[in-house]
Amino acid sequence: MIAIQWEDVIGVLQTCRPYLIALGVLWIAAVIIMIACRKVKKKSKKRMIRKYSALSMLVSLVVIVNMIVLGPMYAMINLTTVGGTASDETTEEAKGVASQIAEEGMVLLANDGILPISDPSNINLFGWSSVNPAYGGTGSGGLNDLYEKVSLIDSLTDAGFNVNQELVDFYNEFSAERAEMSLSTQNWTLTEAPASEYSDELMQSAKDFSDTAVIVLSRVAGEGHNDMPGDVTEASYDNTANGYEDFEAGEHYLQLSQTEEDLVDLVCSNFDNVILLYNSANPMELGFINDYDQIRAAIWCQGPGNVGFEALGKILSGEVNPSGKTSDTFIYDMTAAPWWNNWEATHYSNMEDMAVEGMNAGTAQTYYPSFTNYVEGIYVGYKYYETADDEGTIDYDATVQYPFGYGLSYTTFTQEMSDLTVNDGTISFDVTVTNTGDVAGKDVVEVYYNPPYINGGIEKATDNLIDFEKTQMLEPGASETITITFDAEDMASYDMSGDGCYVLEQGDYVISVNSDSHTVLDQQTYTQGETIRYEGDNKRESDQIAATNQFEDAAGDVTYLSRADGFANYDEVTAAPASDVMSDDLVAQYHLNSNFDYTTYINEDDEMPTTAADNGIRLNELRGADYDDERWEDLLDQLTIDDMTNMIALSGYQTPAMDSVGKVQTIDADGPMSINNNFTGEGSIGFPTETMIACTWSKELAQSYGDMMGKVCREMNIAGWYAPGMNTHRTPFGARNYEYFSEDGTLAGYIASAAVQGSAEHGVYAYIKHFAMYEMNAKMVCVWSNEQAMREIYLKPFEICVKEGDAHAVMVSWSFIGIKWSGENSNLLNTVLRDEWGFEGFTLTDFFRNNGHGFMNADAALANGVDAMLSTYAGGPNVVQDPEAASSVKHMRQACKNVMYTVVNSWVYEEDGVDTGLPTWHKAVIGADVAVGVIVLGLCVLVYRKYRKDSAAGIKIETK
Repeated sequence: MIAIQWEDVIGVLQTCRPYLIALGVLWIAAVIIMIACRKVKKKSKKRMIRKYSALSMLVSLVVIVNMIVLGPMYAMINLTTVGGTASDETTEEAKGVASQIAEEGMVLLANDGILPISDPSNINLFGWSSVNPAYGGTGSGGLNDLYEKVSLIDSLTDAGFNVNQELVDFYNEFSAERAEMSLSTQNWTLTEAPASEYSDELMQSAKDFSDTAVIVLSRVAGEGHNDMPGDVTEASYDNTANGYEDFEAGEHYLQLSQTEEDLVDLVCSNFDNVILLYNSANPMELGFINDYDQIRAAIWCQGPGNVGFEALGKILSGEVNPSGKTSDTFIYDMTAAPWWNNWEATHYSNMEDMAVEGMNAGTAQTYYPSFTNYVEGIYVGYKYYETADDEGTIDYDATVQYPFGYGLSYTTFTQEMSDLTVNDGTISFDVTVTNTGDVAGKDVVEVYYNPPYINGGIEKATDNLIDFEKTQMLEPGASETITITFDAEDMASYDMSGDGCYVLEQGDYVISVNSDSHTVLDQQTYTQGETIRYEGDNKRESDQIAATNQFEDAAGDVTYLSRADGFANYDEVTAAPASDVMSDDLVAQYHLNSNFDYTTYINEDDEMPTTAADNGIRLNELRGADYDDERWEDLLDQLTIDDMTNMIALSGYQTPAMDSVGKVQTIDADGPMSINNNFTGEGSIGFPTETMIACTWSKELAQSYGDMMGKVCREMNIAGWYAPGMNTHRTPFGARNYEYFSEDGTLAGYIASAAVQGSAEHGVYAYIKHFAMYEMNAKMVCVWSNEQAMREIYLKPFEICVKEGDAHAVMVSWSFIGIKWSGENSNLLNTVLRDEWGFEGFTLTDFFRNNGHGFMNADAALANGVDAMLSTYAGGPNVVQDPEAASSVKHMRQACKNVMYTVVNSWVYEEDGVDTGLPTWHKAVIGADVAVGVIVLGLCVLVYRKYRKDSAAGIKIETK
């Protein structure tokens, strides 16, 4: 749950300033009149003037308050008064789904037979994180504090284990709280007791208690300023070690600290049965596991949410057979990865004069024009390691510890493919999975293809996930046959030469079922007889129009990794950037709000669309209508300029009402771990991180997750869900990786599609985010990437979610694609998203703040395919500069159509949807106004009568 942001409060007060000034002027005028009336000789008249002046002050106060609450404060008040609560029944149901996700999402990385512990008994927990584990990430997508959390210790005791309380007390006494990790503060301190703090008596007592020890290591990150530090010594870190440094210069956050190294060595020196629990959504260097024979098992727990830890005890005891598979590749040395020198944003040294002074959750922050080069091209994650292994350029076993899609079970399986069946470009085959062990369990069918590659031709990885399915629970000896079907065109690669297009080259495509990206279980070969170029009228069946180059400018002057001649350009490409200077040509084109020409997208030849017509049509009449239904034009003609301007500018956590067409307000809320209404303080329980959901490799569970989120949203009167996060785990250091699924776009795309479909079952539209190229935790960063990588890697999950998940809402990222903010990229938002993929719905900016963070503005956004601004008050660049211009009205009209198309097909417009009348608080204001009006009128009458009475009395006295 996000707390009140003071910069928002300040922003709202600024929008109220003209009203307050007007009130001050009126009051001063009233006071002046009161003073001036001293010259009036007649006392009764003098009293009347003063009383009427006082009443005028009261009236002006009421009028101004009305103007404020029904004007700039209207949206904020509305958001705080419209809400609902998730029912106890739904919460219990959600807990069940969340628990199952954790049971199937935790990954057994290593096991020499120590697990399961079939007869739970005493167990020692080592590591401060054993009493303060990571339940998820932080920021808008994190957990709230409304529900109790099942702790790691609870999990073990519930499973029948006895936990060494002496160690628990030791850690609680050492430190009670984790270093702050929030929107406003990112403290990377790893709280851990130095080895010297463990007395001989404590260790002997632990050995007497049990011969089994669990070491718990955690890493936490989230939305905020920065990603996990590549050099901890340059980050905010409070060294808790005594007499030594936890990290030396150049050491990163995803390796063991010195204190952690000492802890591992201490535990392994005293226990022969050691289990490692790694508790984080971000893969870590775990090579030390191989250095200690005493570490006999390892489990990856990626952030279990409120109740997911319950699964841990069940897995350790054998009640649950783990079936999770890694969503990312674990490597031994991250500094040797192809992205290592090019993952952190670098400031442009010649652009510092364009820095933007801003706020982030109440903390002052300066944003600098920066850049990141996605130098590895399409060779992200396992696609690099598997290809490099086939090319013989790496020692795979010395490089990769746990491959993508890897995970152990307490049983064994076989998988056998049938022959391929090809019918009109569709490939299908059966996979028979058999449990050959003696414990019931589930397995994952992972389907990869290895395309034909010509040296120096179109870049292709040797392993590419194309589909996956998870079995049901299989008893020992039982089998299940799963049918896999996909189109041959799905194996096409993007060719950037010429105008660009997808190409399915002739040759042999090896289709395999694997236990992970590296281990083939069975395979068949599909032969493509001739090369097919999907260009012109010969588009891919899944596209609306053929794809062509749209992002040539985003490649910049960067050289990208190529497979040619066995990655011959690797050293050149993966070196640190040679220059941090933006070229003069790009500097001349680069703009932020401060130097943006707001007439850029005004076309003087545009004709003014019809507004404020009286066509007698209401939005609800278009529920279920096609996007191209001609009635939309009649409805749009009714929109007033004020309605359009207001709706677009104030779509933060809502879409505002538009009276001219009968559109009601709808409420949106944060995700993805839990539904958080930041205005009412209501929320749902927290689900496991998206990374853990992806590690289930279960489309069925992903749909159940979306289904529960949709059900909760509906009970909370929420129509739009700010989730799921769709960006790629380009590196393990992404602080928001917990909000995203995987390093692989196919896994992420199908898991997300299932979640989106699940929420849609309840009439809730999911905002897939952050579109696009937002793999870091920053703003104003120019991302340089070639088009093939953009399409095949980073846009892939969004493409799948639009085509397969039928998504109707998109949140646009803060990233710059090349030198332009993604929200000003019509090729991305119109040509690719809408024209190619067939998206029908609306796009929303990411959080806008009062100043658009210095680079977002409604004029540029609307002209290029963004439909609404995620802001809760007007007065900044979220308001169109010239709403009366024909071009502006044209853009606003289209944006309002996109929003209304999505909203009218939500649950809000079902027969039992929300009340379409005035909000209760608005009715209360009207009632209060009437009451005040009656009182003021009565007082005016009394004052006047008093004046007449006093005047009459005065006349009589004078007569006498």
